[in-house]
Amino acid sequence: MRKPVQQRTLQTRARIVAAAQQLVAESGHEALRIDDLVERAGVGKGTFFAHFGDKDGLMDWLVGQELSELMDAAQARRPPVTVEQLVERLQPLLAFAASERCVFDIILRRSGAAAVEEIGAIATALDRLVHLVAGWIAAGGFRQDAPVAVLAEGVQAFAMQALALNFCALNNGVSVRQRLLSYLRPWLQAPVAGAGAAAARARHAHRAAEEGA
Repeated sequence: MRKPVQQRTLQTRARIVAAAQQLVAESGHEALRIDDLVERAGVGKGTFFAHFGDKDGLMDWLVGQELSELMDAAQARRPPVTVEQLVERLQPLLAFAASERCVFDIILRRSGAAAVEEIGAIATALDRLVHLVAGWIAAGGFRQDAPVAVLAEGVQAFAMQALALNFCALNNGVSVRQRLLSYLRPWLQAPVAGAGAAAARARHAHRAAEEGA
């Protein structure tokens, strides 16, 4: 008797998810309402809450699934070898995260940084993103004088910062792409041979000029 019950549970969950995806496609995530969802799915509110707990639980699954699918597409492509290519690979994920304020908000709340007991689809997807970026960095074309994991975590942190400023009225005059490029060029590009010595000479000349003034 257990298997039929499990199968019905999975079928009900799939029906709720399908209805949610239809409603999001029609009106966006922000407009998603539980009353509309249960009516479209043909289930009661109690059934919905038993599966997802609340709207945030459903949004976690929907957004995490979308992030995972976008990463599948990025991973299927050739690894980037420049900062510009890396940002281009991330662009579909950035565009999705920036598409609605509520999408970015749920990513922040469910990223794993907040005090959420259960690790859900979004936190899992973001952890996968760090590993994906780390693989790109390790493949070459980027600086190798720092731990790859640290560099990859920095990419994710800079992406979050660029997205956050996109929703800030004081700082949204620059696109997410351009802002992320400005962060990642100094963060990821390999040092140019002789650049360190040139910078040291410039600092020495500056100090000498100040002392002579």
